[in-house]
Amino acid sequence: VQLVESGGGMVQPGGSLRLSCAASGFAFSTTTMTWVRQAPGKGPEWVSSISTGGDTTYYADSVKGRFTISRDNAKNTLYLQMSSLTPEDTALYYCARGGGIYSSGRYFPPDRGYWGQGTQVTVSS
Repeated sequence: VQLVESGGGMVQPGGSLRLSCAASGFAFSTTTMTWVRQAPGKGPEWVSSISTGGDTTYYADSVKGRFTISRDNAKNTLYLQMSSLTPEDTALYYCARGGGIYSSGRYFPPDRGYWGQGTQVTVSS
């Protein structure tokens, strides 16, 4: 099983980035997928999840309306289009197999063992 994120970098506030996650070694098209992020000094945060067919998406309130999750099952690739970025979006971004874990009215990330290696996003002027 391999998840390889790419597309991170440094961007100015208000800018955009598109993250990609190339998946291999498992049945990507039948697996719910998730983006997770972890900012310096903070715990991991569930960002977004997408159903197997891509028709159902879920977003954390902190990114709703600014981020768009999508997938291309023919290419075994997951995407996260990020716009209107702020310094608070600075984090290491991971793609993960499986959906968020719903508890106490919110979603939590899947177990860390299901994450990729991550790609750094830095939003700074």
